[in-house]
Amino acid sequence: MPIVSKYSNERVEKIIQDLLDVLVKEKATPDLALMCLGNAVTNIIAQVPESKRAAVAENFTKALKQSI
Repeated sequence: MPIVSKYSNERVEKIIQDLLDVLVKEKATPDLALMCLGNAVTNIIAQVPESKRAAVAENFTKALKQSI
């Protein structure tokens, strides 16, 4: 069953492109880019209620592994 998102593909793609544009502008190497994005993910997960953080992190990790 396909995953249905409440966000449009256009909005998601625009945000992804904006993030990638910053990394290109900063000439971020892959390791620096991953460090920055990882820190951003950590900051975002910290905004989730504490009781749900582990599940959110687990789901994110699963989705990341499935995407590569």
